[in-house]
Amino acid sequence: MKKIIFLISILLFSHINCVSQEKPNIIFLFADDAGYADFGFHGSKVMKTPNLDQLAKDGVQFTQGYVTDATCGPSRAGLITGKYQQRFGYQEINVPGYMSPNSKFLGDDMGLPLDQKTIADHLKKLGYKNAVYGKWHLGNADRFHPLKRGFDEFYGFRGGARSYFPIKNSKNVHHDNKMERNFGIFEEPKKYVTDALADKVIKFMEKNKDNPFFIYLAFNAVHTPMEAIEEDLKQFPNLKGKRKEVAAMTLALDRACGKVLDKLKELGLDENTIVVFSNDNGGPTDKNASLNLPLSGTKSNHLEGGLRVPYLIKWPKKFKAGTKYNYPVSTFDLLPTFYAAGGGNEEDLEDIDGVNLIPFITGLKEVRPHEDLFWKKEARAVYRHNDWKLIRYADRPAELYDLSKDIIEQNNLAMQYPERVKKMFKKLFEWELTQERPLWMLQQKFEKYDRDRMDQYRTPELVKKEMEKYQIN
Repeated sequence: MKKIIFLISILLFSHINCVSQEKPNIIFLFADDAGYADFGFHGSKVMKTPNLDQLAKDGVQFTQGYVTDATCGPSRAGLITGKYQQRFGYQEINVPGYMSPNSKFLGDDMGLPLDQKTIADHLKKLGYKNAVYGKWHLGNADRFHPLKRGFDEFYGFRGGARSYFPIKNSKNVHHDNKMERNFGIFEEPKKYVTDALADKVIKFMEKNKDNPFFIYLAFNAVHTPMEAIEEDLKQFPNLKGKRKEVAAMTLALDRACGKVLDKLKELGLDENTIVVFSNDNGGPTDKNASLNLPLSGTKSNHLEGGLRVPYLIKWPKKFKAGTKYNYPVSTFDLLPTFYAAGGGNEEDLEDIDGVNLIPFITGLKEVRPHEDLFWKKEARAVYRHNDWKLIRYADRPAELYDLSKDIIEQNNLAMQYPERVKKMFKKLFEWELTQERPLWMLQQKFEKYDRDRMDQYRTPELVKKEMEKYQIN
């Protein structure tokens, strides 16, 4: 009898282990402030991104991939919760960015509300081991720490930006800029941060190769400060200034991604691992010389160059290589997609805005994942219905574009379609009624800054000139 019970236990354990191995591993490679045009797979002849170009060839490329906000912090809040961040009051500014009048009162208490579940929270229930490396930017206070938001391992920094080189004297450096291992153990890397993060990921994969894992690799590349290693700078002798630096930083980003992808193959995990690459918002051309062409606009504004980002997904076991998907998707779709891939029941996901992209990618569903998408920053807001895009301002008339014919957003059709504008305004107001009161507010002085950026980076003459200058198709 004991032998029978023992054999049954072995068979049961083997079955459970086998089932767990059917769950795909998930790696999310997330860049910071990269330009839409600054990748080979998007047509750049200047940047060197061979590893990400290969990822695009081996997977699915979304030609209309969006983020939930045009700035770092809110964008991350939306993707990690699978919903519009405005619905839980997280909007307007990067936190804890101290750009708000409330900063002196709220300080480190600004962050992702504790009642919001993250991707890691959901995947943990499915048996995943979760790790996050790099930039957190969802709250500095201990209560918002990654290890308290569903992650099992962390190496990175809590804030929004820091040096790419080891900080030698960190006594006077705020803790959100220090590199931290797990909780409260501050350890500066021994090499360039972008490379160090890849090394940490590799160690985690080696340690957890026999169990399903989720890795959120949130690079700070290519966000300011503009810092690159000499060997990478030498690869771009014909470039100067910030453009040379961002090219070198992008090369390092690509190299780090390549190390992770190579390790996947070495461990025999690549066939059943989902790999996603994306970016948190459009590139801030005036800050780091990134380019969003042929899109107009930059980070922090609502033109396509602020909201549309590189977006790749590879899953050899399920998705056909070399596929291009042309309907709009959002980074808040990643949560339900990962959850469904891991064997979760989508009906268990309450109160989210994202959708599971798997049936859309495979062709099981031929309709659009989203007919409606929204963005908002104080009084400024955007509503996209299919290919029509309405931009609302606080201090000037609304704009209307047909993105199927005008991705540069040059031909304002608001005067030609007044009834469409009215209907879209009404829908936008209805969406705003679903939001919570903002937990903090942006100083009004940034309205003019963002608006000026929109105007500066969308003249057709500039777009044409810049595309020719940087050899972009």
